[in-house]
Amino acid sequence: MIIDKMDLQSMGFEIDSDKVGCPQYDPSAMLKLLVYGYSYGVRSSRKLERECHYNLSFIWLTAGLKPDHKTIARFRRENKNALQKVIKQCAGICIELDLIDGNVLFIDGSRMRANASMDMTVTKEKALKTLKHIDKRISLLLSECEQIDGEESGQASLVHMQQELKNNRLLRDKIESALRSIEQQQKHSHNMTDEACVMIHNRQGSYSGYNGQIAVDDKHGLIVNSDVVSENNDLKQFSVQVQQANEVLSKPCEQACADAGYSNAAELEKIDKQGIKVIVPSKQQASKNEPGPFDRSAFAYIAQEDVYICPAGQKLSYRCDNIKRGYREYIADVRICRACKHWGLCAKGRRNGRRINRNNNEQFRERMREQYEQADSQQVYGHRKQKVELPFGHIKHNLKAGSFLLRGIAGVRAEMSILSSCFNIARLIGIWGVSQLIDRLAN
Repeated sequence: MIIDKMDLQSMGFEIDSDKVGCPQYDPSAMLKLLVYGYSYGVRSSRKLERECHYNLSFIWLTAGLKPDHKTIARFRRENKNALQKVIKQCAGICIELDLIDGNVLFIDGSRMRANASMDMTVTKEKALKTLKHIDKRISLLLSECEQIDGEESGQASLVHMQQELKNNRLLRDKIESALRSIEQQQKHSHNMTDEACVMIHNRQGSYSGYNGQIAVDDKHGLIVNSDVVSENNDLKQFSVQVQQANEVLSKPCEQACADAGYSNAAELEKIDKQGIKVIVPSKQQASKNEPGPFDRSAFAYIAQEDVYICPAGQKLSYRCDNIKRGYREYIADVRICRACKHWGLCAKGRRNGRRINRNNNEQFRERMREQYEQADSQQVYGHRKQKVELPFGHIKHNLKAGSFLLRGIAGVRAEMSILSSCFNIARLIGIWGVSQLIDRLAN
């Protein structure tokens, strides 16, 4: 019934009963098949086709229709943009049912494997090395072809070498295309199977993957919006994900919370300027390690004199601006540092005394750190794990979706949208039960 409540035409699905030719499968039935299949870890088109033949729940859901795997794969492939909007429609239904308030949003990301091998990933150095090797092999094959051409024209050995020559030229074209992509987009690497995926390095090892993002509402832990980005970290995602979630809510949230992986001051400031309370710890606050006696936090900044005062009472004067990195440098007199009893523990340089870098937006950073330490902020942050990490656990372990099947950014976003909707539907059943949910959707 949730799919029946969605406006499929506004999502981009083609619904034309007057179209010439054989009638297509109803997009509503196909979407139900995908969502129901994903909800039980059945995602491949061939497995979905098989379920439609012998599984009674699938047969009932599709009203006896039995689309083959090519039809299912084509529907999913040709409607990637429309499928990306499934989670937005699902969240909209939850808002109508008064299950999403949109007052407090939790943002989190998780890395998921792409449908591409690491062996197909090339860096600039690897590409140049491979091109050099291919050019040598092509030159060798050309010389051998010329020699054999006069001796064994039409023989199998010549045909074999001509095919190998063709394959090497095709490979060279692919490598050159990958190299151009790396240089133009200033990327570290390029995967020739899925151009949009990136190299991921974490506790599970190194692999080609994507960074899945979700925004979760505090009231019942329902997903408001989902996204997938070609980044291996979350530093540039906070403002983008909050803004997308606010568009679904049709209003700005009151508080936005995330872990230290999102602690990019420029990103946090974009949301703070909108009047939204930002609750994101710095990496030092998240580590919960006690700062040492000569940590940067032990140096007091005197705004009137534009100097830092070290624990021993000495001044660190302004030296220069690092415009590229966005901070100001403050350095103590090396003669004073050498005479200090803390020499070697605080300052260790041979030519310069102790150095402190002050970011240009340091005042904002300090305000964010203080805001995070507030009692009400700590209470909100305490809910973060149970609200925002549960969906990823459900998606990866219960739905067995630790990797994507589709390739390209549009395809993986479509899959993430379906998986997020599956979680929301499971949560709705957990909150109300099946019978009550059906009654509320019918009204």
